Amino acid sequence: MNSEMTLGQLLSPWVDLTKQDIEQQPVTHLELDSRKVTAGDTFVAVKGHQVDGRQYIEAAIKQGASSVIAQACEQHAHGDIVSTSTASVIYLNDLDTYLSRLASRLYSMKPKALIGVTGTNGKTTITQLIAQWIGLLGESAAVMGTTGNGFLANLKPALNTTGSAIEIQQTLNQLAVDGADYAALEISSHGLVQGRVSALAFNVGVFTNLSRDHLDYHGTMKEYGEAKKTLFTQHQCKTAVINIDDSVGAQWCDELPNSIGVSLSTANDSDNRVYATGVQYSESGISLSFSGQFGDGTFTAPLIGEFNASNLLLALTTLLSLGFDKQSLIETAPKISPVLGRMELFKNLQQAKVVVDYAHTPDALEKALMALKVHCSGKLWAIFGCGGDRDTGKRPMMAKIAETHADKIILTDDNPRSESPELIVSDMLAGLDFAEKAHVEHNRYQALCYALSQADNQDIILLAGKGHEDYQVMANETVHYSDRESAQQLLGIEL
Repeated sequence: MNSEMTLGQLLSPWVDLTKQDIEQQPVTHLELDSRKVTAGDTFVAVKGHQVDGRQYIEAAIKQGASSVIAQACEQHAHGDIVSTSTASVIYLNDLDTYLSRLASRLYSMKPKALIGVTGTNGKTTITQLIAQWIGLLGESAAVMGTTGNGFLANLKPALNTTGSAIEIQQTLNQLAVDGADYAALEISSHGLVQGRVSALAFNVGVFTNLSRDHLDYHGTMKEYGEAKKTLFTQHQCKTAVINIDDSVGAQWCDELPNSIGVSLSTANDSDNRVYATGVQYSESGISLSFSGQFGDGTFTAPLIGEFNASNLLLALTTLLSLGFDKQSLIETAPKISPVLGRMELFKNLQQAKVVVDYAHTPDALEKALMALKVHCSGKLWAIFGCGGDRDTGKRPMMAKIAETHADKIILTDDNPRSESPELIVSDMLAGLDFAEKAHVEHNRYQALCYALSQADNQDIILLAGKGHEDYQVMANETVHYSDRESAQQLLGIEL
């Protein structure tokens, strides 16, 4: 479903087009990529972080763009209009900073409540837990993030965790048209810094944790943390649900007046706290008792590991803050399904268990291994790699974490991209005290084959780094590969 406004209406906050020939020009679709422009679209040309869209104005017009909104420059000042025989180009100052607001004016329909989830780890799990739980209570919820956008039964692939400012508004508009009452969005630090969600009003913002990631982009942990914090300080966020077991979260919770602190360990008499009073872990799931702002309760859910207890408590608190009935949430919790590629257990009785997880940061790998130790009566194996063209500093850190918490280590390839896989593994080996004990197998499928051939049926093998992904990015190509499919195939589980 296309939205429609006139160019004059769309741009009225920034420029007055009354008495201009183009004032009544209809706008039905905004497009940032000139290659995707079709007849009648409005091309939006901004100076991006890597590409200057203004270089493609001519190409977009040839593709059929009926109008172009472009970022002002030295040649073209704010308010300048340059017309060709088929299209007009309107130049505006600082267009890159208010794309979200511009798109929000055209794509004005939204689900009735938006939930934004930020943090290093847990965003996908929490958004999907929230959407599942809402669905179990009879309302309609969608997600936007790493594993795709849309309703859980029919996710459409997403290129980035947080899409462009225009894509986000288009998607939310379509979700509302399709009947979504709620939408839970993963909000990346990149998305916050680049203003991609700046015009959205979040009913609840959730903070999961902060640990090393994306330092190739942010430079320092301080800047990375400050980027995450802007969801609560510079964006519209009615209620902040904060994990206070994380030291950064604990500090933010004290600073934010609209916060609810969530903890697995800290009983607190403050009015704005939800905390666990008891947690039990088993291979079949988690049983969690809680107390605090919304009263007491106990529920069970079929997820594995301590960090998933935290994820569940954050999701529960979010839904309670939105007004959902506590007893209904407790009664439906056992029906929640594990999230695809997030501590996902594959097993048959004859072989070692395989757990597929997306852990690709030092903190996430450590938490995954520590969570599995509780369940493991044999040896704990870790198969993992590190991505190429990304933060190299975390490679030896991740290897050291695996050496500390796992009994057996296999170093393999993640997404090498343009880097040498051998160089990446060399960086990882440098973090080990006993490098000779690590097994290196660059092919992920063969790495799991080797582990299963050496492990016994009491062992658990953590296959970490790719989770739900069904591809591997090499130097010159992206190939089909899935850890989940490998586990199913090698354990003889029906695909």
